[in-house]
Amino acid sequence: MQHLPLTARGEDHPFLFAEEKIAELEKIKTGTLEYQEPSPKEERLPRARIEPSKTTPWVSAVPFPTTTIGSFPQTKEIRTLRKKWRERTVSQNEYVASLGQAIQTCIATQEELGLDVLVHGEFERADMVEYFAENLVGFVPIKSAVQSYGTRHVRPPVIIGDIRRERAFTVEWIKYAQSLTTKPVKGMLTGPVTLVQWSYPREDISREAQFYQFALALSAEVDDLVDAGIKHIQIDEPALREGLPLDPQQREFYLHHALNAFRLVSAVVPDDIVIHSHLCFSDFADILDAISDMGVDVLSIEDSKYHGKTAASLSQAHYPASIGLGVYDVHSPRLPTLEEMTAIPQLLLDAGMDPHRIWFNPDCGLKTRGPEAHQQLERMMAARNLLLAKLK
Repeated sequence: MQHLPLTARGEDHPFLFAEEKIAELEKIKTGTLEYQEPSPKEERLPRARIEPSKTTPWVSAVPFPTTTIGSFPQTKEIRTLRKKWRERTVSQNEYVASLGQAIQTCIATQEELGLDVLVHGEFERADMVEYFAENLVGFVPIKSAVQSYGTRHVRPPVIIGDIRRERAFTVEWIKYAQSLTTKPVKGMLTGPVTLVQWSYPREDISREAQFYQFALALSAEVDDLVDAGIKHIQIDEPALREGLPLDPQQREFYLHHALNAFRLVSAVVPDDIVIHSHLCFSDFADILDAISDMGVDVLSIEDSKYHGKTAASLSQAHYPASIGLGVYDVHSPRLPTLEEMTAIPQLLLDAGMDPHRIWFNPDCGLKTRGPEAHQQLERMMAARNLLLAKLK
């Protein structure tokens, strides 16, 4: 029950959440429950490896390039605006104008800080999975929340049918942000594995088949971002390690299809498009080979809590692309020292990694942070500049 919302009352679909399942237990007790097992549907999963068209990872022209993971602090005003928009107490024009102003401020802040690759802040997104549920057919958000950790709650969407995309839904916001700066702005997508893992999935087809449905929908979004002139696209997969089966005999099957679906999303992008991804919340030591096989240009990892162990492991495994280092923990308002922020990059430098392949970034999105986020980013840029000065 802990992993379910309290009740399905008020939902748009006949879901069964905690209260409804308690009622089902009573029917089981009395022998009156009528339940039909879902009929498995025929599915064909690709056996062959999907090969991206790009064969050589992109490398930054500047040493120690900088970026953030995607989201910027979601203020009370932004959350209230989204709530009023959903309740239709503010007009579409007011909503768009207010979000546009937030994006302008976000871009200006990043330019002032001197970041190399910018983000639009994700102010239109309450959650990295819920937002996609609101915009893809066959995938629906829920109104009730479930505890994630501490006082943080999420609303895991429900996959109710075949997934498809009817229209582009991230492109206009990214295009607008890109129009405000000459620096590159990242297109931001949640990856197919995470969209399934952090939702209530279907039971009539395998989760691997669902990975591919999301991958096809996302690949169309990637195509539209490329057509809009966006050069950097981030496809986040924080749940990749989480989905790894406990049974070692099932792991090869899972990783083949999880990575295949991920590669499918950006399989045909031109060579000048830079693909980023972000992994967090996990110990990745046992899937290092799989991580190397994702085919991304820049991999951002949450390594501040692990004191550089993941970065060191990737370096020792001769990771072929660039690594974005989570040089500080965004889940705390604490301001780390310069020494802490330079320690992890220094590990990679000492191991002989090209500084053009070593990125500076926070270890996750900044959504839950407050005004202290600006000071933390200032300290991150100072740490980067300190290593840059040493390099020179």
